[in-house]
Amino acid sequence: MSAHQRRIRAGRLWILAGIVLLSINLRPAITGTAPVLGELRARYGLDDTGAAVLTTLPVLCLGVFASLAPPLARRIGTEPAIVAALSLITAGIGLRGLASPVALYTGTVLAGTGIAIGNVLLPAIIKHRFPIRTGTLTGIAMTIMAASGAVAAGLAIPLDEMIGWHLAFMAWALPSLAAALLWVRNARKAPRYRRIAPASRGRHARRPDPVPADAEPTGRLLRSRLAWAVAGFLGAVSCTFYVLVSWLPMILQDYGYTGSESAAMLSVMMLVGIPFGFVVPLAATRLTDQRPLLLGVLAVMAAGLGGLVLAPGQAWTWVLVTGVATGSAFPLAIILLALRSPSPPTTARLSGMAQTVGYLLAALGPLTMGLLRSATGSWQTPLLVLLALLVPKTVLGLYAARPGLVHSRLIATGTSPDADTALALSSR
Repeated sequence: MSAHQRRIRAGRLWILAGIVLLSINLRPAITGTAPVLGELRARYGLDDTGAAVLTTLPVLCLGVFASLAPPLARRIGTEPAIVAALSLITAGIGLRGLASPVALYTGTVLAGTGIAIGNVLLPAIIKHRFPIRTGTLTGIAMTIMAASGAVAAGLAIPLDEMIGWHLAFMAWALPSLAAALLWVRNARKAPRYRRIAPASRGRHARRPDPVPADAEPTGRLLRSRLAWAVAGFLGAVSCTFYVLVSWLPMILQDYGYTGSESAAMLSVMMLVGIPFGFVVPLAATRLTDQRPLLLGVLAVMAAGLGGLVLAPGQAWTWVLVTGVATGSAFPLAIILLALRSPSPPTTARLSGMAQTVGYLLAALGPLTMGLLRSATGSWQTPLLVLLALLVPKTVLGLYAARPGLVHSRLIATGTSPDADTALALSSR
């Protein structure tokens, strides 16, 4: 093996390590809050609305700020954009540990913004750097995300009892800081691509590097029904997931379980989905038509949610079943971003659009369910609403999971082809 080949292999390993560390930090800032929500409410005097806003903010940020990721990556490069995302996560987590409700809400917004940008760039960089391993690496990333989220939920109360919730919150800034430093290294090693000046765009002008045909700009996705179906399905899946992450401990405590038991159930729900987070994307990439897989996942979800409504005394069983469903549905929605895209830039754009639309829809979930609980005095109605959500989820999912690719016209805006090319090339 030549020295050049060794450098290429080492560079790919550094990127792979960066993908792992990025994945670790895209869930704990969200899942580590729900188990200690009762203490936060008591300490700061939060009512149902204040608690619902706190649980809604991270998901709202995922929708509001996801659209920033593709233009940010085109402007400064993919690796520096990931550094910015991880820096925001680190700053937000650290700020949330301060003894102030303003710091709590502000830090939540900062961390949510960083997670939004990281969520969008993760599938794009996987598809570009490892195109023949997209399914495998997406599965690994989803597995790591689920595991880190489960660990954060499971350790929330033990850490709170050991070192207090302030330090328990701030502890998760350490892995995000480590990830940011690693991506600083990747950003420094990333090749720089100089745009061609307009005057030099003559017959003999050349690009800095050969550009694959499918790396050209991909168009106005808002005109694509398939793109809207992918976005809607991601939104519906995310709505269910974040409602459960935000409120499941409170639901179970209303059913008579202790705070420790309810936190353990939330952690188990996410842990049981870990292997499915790996298997489902891998299986989806090997299927021409993902609709049978989709219907199976949604059937399991219906069983889990229906069990919580009809037989809450068997909550452990239904939490396990729901964990299988949520651990399968979200990775399926994420892998569809790559499977319905003909190129890495398209994946980034579709990811940005789908996560913007999807998470804005999903943000309504925790807030709406919290308000419904406040209005009805029971969790039965919110759980029934989650069951009803299976209908549009099935319709959108069947359209998004059928064979096909997003096709759209070139964007008639000021964005140049070179800017879109930079997104694909900057992570080489």
